[in-house]
Amino acid sequence: MNKPIRKVVIAGGGTAGWMTAALLRKVLPAQINIELVESEQIGIIGVGEATIPPIQIFNRFLNLDEQAFLRETHATIKLAIRFENWRKHGEHYYHTFGAPGANLGFCGFQHHWLRAHKLGMAGSLWDYDLHYLACEQGGFNKLQSTNPVHQLAYAYHFDSSLYGQFMRRLAESAGVVRTEGVIEHVQQDAASGAVTALLLRGGHVVNGDFFIDCTGLRGLLIRKTLGVEYEDWTHWLPADSALAVPTDRFETTLPYTRAIAHKVGWQWRIPLTHRNGNGIVYSSNYMNDEQAHDILMSNLDSKPAADPRKITFTTGRTRQQWHKNVVAIGLSSGFLEPLESTSIHLIQSGIIRLMKMFPNHGIDPAMVSLYNAQSKEEFETVRDFIILHYHVNERDDSQFWRDMRHMALPDRLKHKLEAFAATGAVFNEQQDIFRDASWIEVMMGQGIFPRDYHPAADALPEPQFRDMMQKVWAAKREPLNKLLPHDQFLAQYAGA
Repeated sequence: MNKPIRKVVIAGGGTAGWMTAALLRKVLPAQINIELVESEQIGIIGVGEATIPPIQIFNRFLNLDEQAFLRETHATIKLAIRFENWRKHGEHYYHTFGAPGANLGFCGFQHHWLRAHKLGMAGSLWDYDLHYLACEQGGFNKLQSTNPVHQLAYAYHFDSSLYGQFMRRLAESAGVVRTEGVIEHVQQDAASGAVTALLLRGGHVVNGDFFIDCTGLRGLLIRKTLGVEYEDWTHWLPADSALAVPTDRFETTLPYTRAIAHKVGWQWRIPLTHRNGNGIVYSSNYMNDEQAHDILMSNLDSKPAADPRKITFTTGRTRQQWHKNVVAIGLSSGFLEPLESTSIHLIQSGIIRLMKMFPNHGIDPAMVSLYNAQSKEEFETVRDFIILHYHVNERDDSQFWRDMRHMALPDRLKHKLEAFAATGAVFNEQQDIFRDASWIEVMMGQGIFPRDYHPAADALPEPQFRDMMQKVWAAKREPLNKLLPHDQFLAQYAGA
């Protein structure tokens, strides 16, 4: 395992494979060859059409033309996810990409808002969130401001298969070699067990020194060949099925994703410029496929453009996402339902983590251990964030929601919820994708109202405090007249 890496082989294409290929070619020296093996005969899952803001960092590093990217992937702007019926039927809240309020000193804004609420000042926490206000207005624009109160962070909705093709063109133009073929056998070194080659149908052999498994839920290299175990999380997240269906474009393009809870599981609605993405995530232990089909098809905004497609999965993670000379990226590394649009981000973070630790003159066990530890924490914190949505609910219309409410929680999540409920405090792990504002909006949106707040929020006398909160409230509204209707922005900026 101490020989230099001269050739990297990526098994599998799609979004994961081609994002990996594009970044590796950008970062690694030219003398390291990169070959990607994929087959047109093997389908792609392709349900991850919503993203979170760090994808902009990835795109910028690759020097993507944002306007061309928006056009070619039929992308729209995403400012938030609107959660409907999660706490109880008929209620909704937003998890936005912004942060309510402003940095007012030692303690977080939620503590100041809790004091304001105690004083009887009207308004919700979201009234101090520019992203929420923009979502309600249905608008977006690129705001030119250095004032952090006016920052409008955004991500995208896009066609993930078209994004994969966009990455493919970029990677191939930079020198990545694509080989068409079905992998029939994986060859291993007899002594070490490391992968040495992929044997394709028809007899073609693809040799390599380092392999990246982008074979999706099959986990052909990491699990089927190297035998790495899969950690099953269905006792926390019992959904094991999804139906996905495209529909005609809705007449008004919303700048947010909708996540609509039903009696069992939830439904997504993702707006693109040429169609809408729709689907339902559910547990086969609580609802059969026919019932899920009926719920999905009776809750569409526009006409179906195809028949629903079934996807079956097991929520969890591959215990070692780097083992020997194989790293799993994408669905081969684990599966978390797309409730918080993390699928593509976990691809991105996995690739970037690998690039930071990429072996030069040989694979170092210390780097493998560090990679796996960071991947484990990242997956677990996303898992906990998704569990939060299910667990903290007040629904009593099905056994599913009652069971979710009474489940035993992972210790880290249990302590996080207890701390926030007691004092409004939020403490995050280093690898947590979601920062304070995300946890606060979802916890409060799901109905956790802290019993106390930090004493620093009481520092200002009441008259000055009221004046300060009013100024923050007004400042959040200043940019609203600069926003364009979402469709108008897309047409003017990208010709979409």
